[in-house]
Amino acid sequence: MARRKRTIGIDLDSLVEKPRTELVEIWQASFATGAPRGLSQAFLARLLAYDLQVQVRGGLGPRLEKRLLSLAGGEAPKPAAPKLKPGAQLMRTWNGTTHRVDVVDEGYRYREKTFTSLSAIAREITGTHWSGPRFFGLVSRKKAL
Repeated sequence: MARRKRTIGIDLDSLVEKPRTELVEIWQASFATGAPRGLSQAFLARLLAYDLQVQVRGGLGPRLEKRLLSLAGGEAPKPAAPKLKPGAQLMRTWNGTTHRVDVVDEGYRYREKTFTSLSAIAREITGTHWSGPRFFGLVSRKKAL
């Protein structure tokens, strides 16, 4: 697959060779605002190349953007349970009894009853609130904290 080197009529590879004054002009023409002050020529070139590519190809995906914002705010991101496909089976032994859950199109099947969440099944089994994905070992406690 050939790599595209041109975005909005600008050769991105040559941006690092341009003087800062020219980079500021490209920035103003592209974004209708002044370039950030105090940035080195090399960093301004890289920032300009990234922003021009975002204009053409789009930015970060919503999941990645949410995770980065969470990390920047000092919050640990919540672990995502793996997506389970219909036909998968989960098993958990609780108080000496092995419990089996089947993943179906409508949700989860446990003892001939369909549930919409694993947490509801974990509550049914234990009688208390549990994270369903954690109860069935899909997310570790260490990651959940």
